[in-house]
Amino acid sequence: MIRSMTAYGRAVGSTQTKNITVEIKSVNSRYFDPQIKISRSFSYLEEKVKNYIQNYISRGKVDVWVGVEVTENLGGDIKLDKAYAETYIKALRELRDEFDLHDDISVMRVAQNKDIFVFTTSEEDADAAWNEILPFLEQAMNVFMRARESEGEKLIADLLKKKAHIAELAEEVGKQSANATAGYRDKLEARIRSFLEDHTISIDESRILTECAIFADKIAVDEELVRLSSHFAAFDDILKSDEPVGKRLDFLIQEMNRETNTIGSKCSDSKIAHIVVEMKNELEKIREQVQNIE
Repeated sequence: MIRSMTAYGRAVGSTQTKNITVEIKSVNSRYFDPQIKISRSFSYLEEKVKNYIQNYISRGKVDVWVGVEVTENLGGDIKLDKAYAETYIKALRELRDEFDLHDDISVMRVAQNKDIFVFTTSEEDADAAWNEILPFLEQAMNVFMRARESEGEKLIADLLKKKAHIAELAEEVGKQSANATAGYRDKLEARIRSFLEDHTISIDESRILTECAIFADKIAVDEELVRLSSHFAAFDDILKSDEPVGKRLDFLIQEMNRETNTIGSKCSDSKIAHIVVEMKNELEKIREQVQNIE
């Protein structure tokens, strides 16, 4: 299943003791780059969240937000984070003085920032908190993965269409290459015959054939076209894989581009040159799309 690296998933709900919001979003990245943000009182669960999402995501910059609002405290202990509270109050005073604001800094105002409190729990309470958060994390992940897969299906359709076009262009290159070789022989023979007739020299048919063979070898693109055909087959096989394939596709597109460049350097025929330019343009479009694939 091809999956896009760009997606979004969200879940919101409540338990007997908490209001919980989970958001997951991701964008393109060469590697797995997770950024986990969770309410400070439950920061000890960050590693669990990271381990969980790693089971589903192998590539992409992933931002996960887990917001937890405690509505009823059934255990544990609440303590003041003095260092954080001091920094926070200092910032409020700077804000007041800088903009000449009305001073309404009070205990209740400051307490509205719940991050100044640290909610300590026992191991049993920590496990209970994780078990409460996990269902919402799963819901958000399900939405997120469906979005990735839906976008992936669109990417597959587009990639296959562009690859088919490139295959058609490659076939046309083969036809034009054969015509170019035959045309060169006719032109070469005409020039030689004209020159020899002007100088009353007999024509050496073997020499004409040799010159044509040398030219044909120089512009032959059969090997490149065969390798391109092999790459097209590999492309189809990769798209059928259940594993993340973005990096493999990226490498394969580089190989296709290399063969196309070689074809362009070998052929001086203007028709083939135009076809090669179109092939490279399509390959670049595919390369850009592949950057979106996990």
